[in-house]
Amino acid sequence: MNKLLQILLPMLFCASVASAAKIKGHVYDKQTGEALVGATVVLEQTNKATVTGLDGSFELKDVPTGSATIRVTYITYKTVTQQINVLKEDNPHLKIYMEAASKDITEVTVRASAGGSTDREARRIEQNAVQIMNIVSGKAIEVSPDLTVANVMQRVSGVSIERNSNGDGQYAILRGMDKRYNYTLVNGVKIPSPDNKYRYVPLDLFPSDLLERLEVYKTLTPNLEGDAIGGAVNMVMKNAPERLQINANIATGYSQLFFDRNFTSFDASGINHKSPYELHGRNYNATQADFAKGTLDYTSKKPAPNLIGSLSIGQRFLNNKLGIIVAGSYQNTYRGSNSTFYNSSVTGTDQYAVITSKDYRQYSEQQKRLGLHGKVDYVFDKNNKISLYNVYVNLINQQLRDGLSTSYNGVYNPSAGNAELTYTTRSRLTEQQIYNSTLHGDHSFFDSKFKVQWSAVYSSAKNDVPDNTTISVNGIEQNFQDKRTSLVNTSPVQRRWERNTDEDKAGYLDLTYNIFRGDKKLDVMVGGLYRDKQRSSFFNNYTLAQPAAHAGDQYGTDFQNYTDLNLVVTNPTGAVANPLTYDASEKTSAGYGMFKYNSEKLELTGGVRIEHTNQGYNLLFPAGESKPTGSQIYTDVLPSAIVKYHLDAKSQLHASYYKAVNRPGFYEIVPSKVVNEEYQERGNPNLKRAIADNYDLRYELFPGASEQLLAGVFYKRINNPIEYTFQPDAVRGQDVYYSPGNFGTAKNYGAEVDYTRFFNKIGIRANYTYTHSRITTPKTARRINSTTGDIEAYLVDQSRPLYGQSAHIANLALLYKDTKKGWDAQVAGAYTGPRINTVSQFLNNDLWQKGFIQMDASAEKRFKGGISVFVKANNILNTPAKLFIKGTNSENNKIAEKLVQDGQTLIRADYYGQSYLIGVRYKLN
Repeated sequence: MNKLLQILLPMLFCASVASAAKIKGHVYDKQTGEALVGATVVLEQTNKATVTGLDGSFELKDVPTGSATIRVTYITYKTVTQQINVLKEDNPHLKIYMEAASKDITEVTVRASAGGSTDREARRIEQNAVQIMNIVSGKAIEVSPDLTVANVMQRVSGVSIERNSNGDGQYAILRGMDKRYNYTLVNGVKIPSPDNKYRYVPLDLFPSDLLERLEVYKTLTPNLEGDAIGGAVNMVMKNAPERLQINANIATGYSQLFFDRNFTSFDASGINHKSPYELHGRNYNATQADFAKGTLDYTSKKPAPNLIGSLSIGQRFLNNKLGIIVAGSYQNTYRGSNSTFYNSSVTGTDQYAVITSKDYRQYSEQQKRLGLHGKVDYVFDKNNKISLYNVYVNLINQQLRDGLSTSYNGVYNPSAGNAELTYTTRSRLTEQQIYNSTLHGDHSFFDSKFKVQWSAVYSSAKNDVPDNTTISVNGIEQNFQDKRTSLVNTSPVQRRWERNTDEDKAGYLDLTYNIFRGDKKLDVMVGGLYRDKQRSSFFNNYTLAQPAAHAGDQYGTDFQNYTDLNLVVTNPTGAVANPLTYDASEKTSAGYGMFKYNSEKLELTGGVRIEHTNQGYNLLFPAGESKPTGSQIYTDVLPSAIVKYHLDAKSQLHASYYKAVNRPGFYEIVPSKVVNEEYQERGNPNLKRAIADNYDLRYELFPGASEQLLAGVFYKRINNPIEYTFQPDAVRGQDVYYSPGNFGTAKNYGAEVDYTRFFNKIGIRANYTYTHSRITTPKTARRINSTTGDIEAYLVDQSRPLYGQSAHIANLALLYKDTKKGWDAQVAGAYTGPRINTVSQFLNNDLWQKGFIQMDASAEKRFKGGISVFVKANNILNTPAKLFIKGTNSENNKIAEKLVQDGQTLIRADYYGQSYLIGVRYKLN
């Protein structure tokens, strides 16, 4: 009997295996045909179950043959039960269509009104949008490696970012158009910039976890403000959900940079945010006692771990009439960089620059970033709704820059270890903040034929840099040993106060009248805005030095620390008479007329916008400037037209034309002179606005719930583009300054492809943009005068790409999602091709940034009860930012460091290190 069982049992097992089969299929939305991600598929009477992947597909293995019942469930959808006959092999591919549950329609509608929190919603908004745009959903932001809006921006097609001194993204460059050519919106309302120079908003101010979605407009319609030649960035903040929803996370991490070196900081607690002049009056004579010693009191140690957290709570009440959401985010991070900068100059008739000295700098930055968002909305009835939202962001950056400069003069002997040195340390505390409050109303009349939308807006922005302190000390290297000696002779200690505030008051009104409905629909819209912007700017600086009796005091002998120095103020009243203390204003009024026509296949949108600008400034303490007051008044007529043709339900052609402007910032037209970094900057009161014609054509395919293929071309023709260049002083030709100017006509054109595709648990997001631009500006060259034999300078027109424009930009992200097991992971790479970083005064000596790849990764594991654990890693490859000149000078071969390679001369290299984060997230509903 036992022998018989030993024979029969394996045979029975083989028979059961042989009778097992495999079932494959897809689950779709019945109305839209879109794939449903995360639907549960169960084979009844068995323990077989799975969930649909990113493309809506599922697979059940080892299924017994014969009659079976398959059941599919998905939240907000009616459960589907289907009888099937499982064959031994070659089972037909199942297509299961699910219908939205009627009782949940309201919930779906509420979500759609918020919109964009999921990839699926984001794709639908892109598909239905009038203008050409790209959207990053709130879910994509949540699981990405990015903590700020600036870093999220680098994932968008056609967008590259400009990084700050610690390697984080700060400003967006859209389609090769510098950051000055775009503006920033919060919930569709323009916000002012805290930047002390320009209009554009530093996007690293905004924590990414406050967003419902991020929209990037690449074309404009008449109801959008017209100063966006490159495009616009719209941050849509979180909305109140129908049911109680709580999202919270807390995380900690570290920067690899500080595993290898210490973090250097200063004592900022005693800093006075007002200068001695502001505290005591214009005629007050400041002494050393008026300045806090903390900015010269340095400590060097390992930093504390980074701390990041956020919380949002929202719900609708009173039968969904009242919605309330509050959200907050806090980030305390320690970042830095190691930078080597080679100073250069063009001498004689040499074509390329000669390296004159080397600066090695270590940046240590503590950033405290706070974001608060609150929104209350009330639905009176189906025709009337009102909302009030407020957002406040604040970034405090405490930075210490420790520099060591080596002069390549006659003393420099690298083989013997001898050189002249200069130690320069800068202590800088910067606080930037933005506040926006918007009261908004939506009203419908006459069975929704007539609609009224209005907004009353108050916004403010502030940038405060108090007691910015720089100290410079001589040093020497002998036999490879470095040491400090005495303070430099000229301006050894600089104390500087800078502050600017913007205050905007604005009103918006939009009226829409529906002429007819049905298979064809025509809407006519008119509206406009009025904004009153007021800016105040303050600047004051003091120079401190040792008294004559202590001019030769030696470090380590006569004083041990910088706080021991006895100093006198060489300009005790401060530099009060300076053009950077000014008041300015800009009054903008705009009106537009617009129509939208929709038929089954065709959508037409067109109209014209008229904007009137009155911009002016008044220097409070002029110092002999020829234009102590100034103004620019002009009116722009900005037409636009958009055509969208539906090829079928999932594909369309999208064409657009619009005219746009770019206005100068206040700092750019004020006739100021100030030394920043290694050069003097000057304003240009004669700077004109730039005007551009913009053309776009894009093919758009949305084959699945979260999938897309976008392929397009664009062309821009810019009159009077604004570029910064180095220029020689008209009187003192040897003095060079950095200033904005208008340079003829520039052209910028290119093509971009954006592709998203999912294969069950694997997904690919990829985009590539090619951009070509050309602008011609005058450059200085030198030659020997054949008559006198002297060297003379002359101007040569040289064509080059626009500042900041890369010919090639690409992104590739590999995604993994296992809904059943709760896994989300991605590896994301962003490539930015070579681009001009600094425009040189001299022919062929522009500084270019090398192309680079930034690699980041993130992963999240969800558990029961709404708990998940996540990790993020940034700059995995420790990619440096490198600047170079496209040429070589034989003199540079004498430098110990190998700076010349492949016909290029290295000018700067910045290393930021990797950063890591691990955290816990909690979600209720």
